[in-house]
Amino acid sequence: MIGAQISTQFLSLAVEEKTSPLFFFFFYLAWKNEMNEMPPSAARCHVDDETGLLSFKSGITSDPSGMLTSWKKGTDCCKWFGITCLTGNRVTVLTLVGRPDNLTTSLSGTISSSLSKLQFLDGIYLQDLKNLTGPFPNFLLNLPNLEIVYIENNKLSGSIPAQIGKQSKLYAFSLEGNRFSGPIPSSIGELTQLSQLNLGGNLLTGTIPVSIQRLRNLTVLHLDRNQLSGSIPDLFSGLTDLRSVSLSRNKFTGTIPRSILAAAPVLRYLELGHNALTGQIPDFLGKFQALDTLDLSWNNFSGTVPKTFANLTKIFNLDLSHNKLVDPFPELQVKGIESLDLSYNNFHLGKIPPWVTISPIIYSLKLAKCGIKMKLDDWKPRETYFYDYIDLSENEISGSPIKLLNSTDYLVGFYASNNKLKFNLESLRFVNTLKNLDLSHNLVFGKDICASISEKMDGEKEEKDHVSIKIKVLFFARARDLTGMTDMSLEVSPGTTAHDCLNKIISKFPGLEEIRNCMVLALNEEYTPESAVVKDRDELAIIPPISGG
Repeated sequence: MIGAQISTQFLSLAVEEKTSPLFFFFFYLAWKNEMNEMPPSAARCHVDDETGLLSFKSGITSDPSGMLTSWKKGTDCCKWFGITCLTGNRVTVLTLVGRPDNLTTSLSGTISSSLSKLQFLDGIYLQDLKNLTGPFPNFLLNLPNLEIVYIENNKLSGSIPAQIGKQSKLYAFSLEGNRFSGPIPSSIGELTQLSQLNLGGNLLTGTIPVSIQRLRNLTVLHLDRNQLSGSIPDLFSGLTDLRSVSLSRNKFTGTIPRSILAAAPVLRYLELGHNALTGQIPDFLGKFQALDTLDLSWNNFSGTVPKTFANLTKIFNLDLSHNKLVDPFPELQVKGIESLDLSYNNFHLGKIPPWVTISPIIYSLKLAKCGIKMKLDDWKPRETYFYDYIDLSENEISGSPIKLLNSTDYLVGFYASNNKLKFNLESLRFVNTLKNLDLSHNLVFGKDICASISEKMDGEKEEKDHVSIKIKVLFFARARDLTGMTDMSLEVSPGTTAHDCLNKIISKFPGLEEIRNCMVLALNEEYTPESAVVKDRDELAIIPPISGG
């Protein structure tokens, strides 16, 4: 699938950048190509593999995109769509991936147990297929070489089997976005080779099994969006390689366990929002100097935000909203904040913090009910180009937002209700992307306000539909260092190529010239030439060279 061999360092890059499982698959597949002494065989695939795959196909009742069209009896199954053979004529990887925003790329049906015939299978990717149903595929427990399982965003249900601990070779295990229920089996702690564990977006109940403390190689622990309860166990002391922990949207109580300090040098994502955690935010979080994202929103934290937060110089996304936090808020020493939400605490900030004002990359600013008393005309942010969302509701802000709003290009939502703003709405420029505008309970005036809003937004939408498209650009490793961003939105004209996009991005971030001649581009998670034409909502990834590759 990838023309050139890639260094094994891409594996760590995939984890470090919190990228998608499909990118991880590319890196993993290239690594397997390097490690296998025998190149893929030109011989016809093994009869057991053909039989197992055709049985899987027979269990599929709907395939609107024709994903399995090439799966025909009597043909070489190693050449079928989604099939990889890296050990002679045996199938080693099954990859069937839909598009989250495209229903035609779904598959309906069940996962046939006949896939147990694929005895050399070491990776299975059934992602975003939406309509696969049935219980956990127990045949996975009997595949002797299985290392990678990504069965995500389908409709599988029932319990996760207690025997899962038998698969001791597992490196990555993800069942995200299904309907699995019941407890997380304690035998999960027997998967001591596991690097990534993602059970988010299910209906799991009970507590986090303490046996997870045995997973000393773990880099990703995602148990978010379930119905887990109890306290967060003090089990992190041996998990020193953790890069990403997401336990948000559960029913956890108690405090943040101190043992998580073991991961302080490397942890980049800590997401604990939407629980019932209590007490003060611990001072020791200031030692997590690699943190990119910290989400403690929608809990019951009280007291002040620790002064040690000034040490979080690499923080890009900080959400402390909907708690019971009080003044004073510490002065942060961040190089650039991307997303900040301090709304609905008991702060009296007085003004928008200066470290926010000077940020060159901020796209989301939410300071609702933060005790801000200022004239908005006097606020002069360094950069407004990237703003997506601004929420300044329920403060005592006066003046006019016209200058601020008219300098944005990608604004989706602006919320400023219950302030003291006074301005003529007819002076407002409505950008193409604007979807939500709340100016209620202010002193807004202008001729036929409702008609003006409707006319301007309809006109801008019609213009957008005809003359522009919007893509998302992802930056990895050195590209991220040079831009100071993980991602950005880019609006271009229909027919624009990846090459054109790259030139536009470099004009905004000249530092990228450093890697211009050796970077790799990927479009919608597949490597692409610069001549490829981008479409609305595409994702364009800029992947820099990896030293030693």
